[in-house]
Amino acid sequence: MLAGGIGGTSGDALMHSLDTVKTRQQGDPHWPPKYGSLGDAYIKIFRQEGIRRGLYGGFTAAMLGSFPGTVVFFGTYEFTKRRMLDYGLNPSFSYLTSGFLADFAASVCYVPSEVLKTRLQLQGRYNNPFFYSGYNYKSTWHAAKTIARTEGVLALYSGYKATIVRDLPFSAFQFALYEQFRQLSMGLTNSTDIGLGLEVLTAVSAGGIAGVVTCPLDVVKTRIQTQITPDSHQQSSQASKFESVARTSTGQKRSIHSGPRTVPKTVPTLDTSSVVTGLRMIYKTEGVGGWFRGVGPRFVWTSVQSGTMLVMYQYLLKQFERLSKKEDGLGSM
Repeated sequence: MLAGGIGGTSGDALMHSLDTVKTRQQGDPHWPPKYGSLGDAYIKIFRQEGIRRGLYGGFTAAMLGSFPGTVVFFGTYEFTKRRMLDYGLNPSFSYLTSGFLADFAASVCYVPSEVLKTRLQLQGRYNNPFFYSGYNYKSTWHAAKTIARTEGVLALYSGYKATIVRDLPFSAFQFALYEQFRQLSMGLTNSTDIGLGLEVLTAVSAGGIAGVVTCPLDVVKTRIQTQITPDSHQQSSQASKFESVARTSTGQKRSIHSGPRTVPKTVPTLDTSSVVTGLRMIYKTEGVGGWFRGVGPRFVWTSVQSGTMLVMYQYLLKQFERLSKKEDGLGSM
């Protein structure tokens, strides 16, 4: 559990800026989209908004959910996998099912932080003149208080169904592929220690493939968690109380307040919590390309994040096992 928590948190921290780019591309309410390629989006966000509140917006929220979420995930995964294998169940089925159950258990920890992180990533800097996301929070704590007060505490679990519909298949595919790739690597090397090169290759391949396959579900999840409907805007007493109009240096008008703000109605909102309905709506308005918005950043992010997490996980496990053996040896003396 400790090895998984450290590995998962390290991977999330390393790839957070790329996750921000992916979120901007998927949740962009403008049409045509403001951001083009991965490189274009990365450079625009960096130049216009900087690192801390631009590329690393929502970082604190991400870290709050990352460590406890991965600790619960790896604890559940290893326990379930070992029990199922001990009962003689098919290994592939055991890996797939364990990934499902582990992510379901961890979702209670990470979904609220995912909501905060996603909104802050989409928003960027406070009073952002470069990107109209529909949100304008001062900090992670301010975002949490504002959401709880204006939308209710349960809003921190908005898109919960969409999140687990995305993450359960992702985790299942990722770990099923990872375990199979490791088994193949062990067969090639005739050793349980497959070496750093193969450790990286198996982890990166599993994460990348699973990320691309589940990209449409990720798009729906992002839209549901970050979109603003006219009804939700009118119901927000905080938004109506603090909304004021200010002129930017270019003479345009924009709303400044600390809650959701009206954004240009150029991309249809998914006024539904159904993932299937969301997929249909995106397909009708944007085609197959809409399902795979941000697939480039998602592929890179899931590949590198998975590689970092799983390689570090295996390395730390070996170190902890060595320490445990030394302690057992000293105890026997």
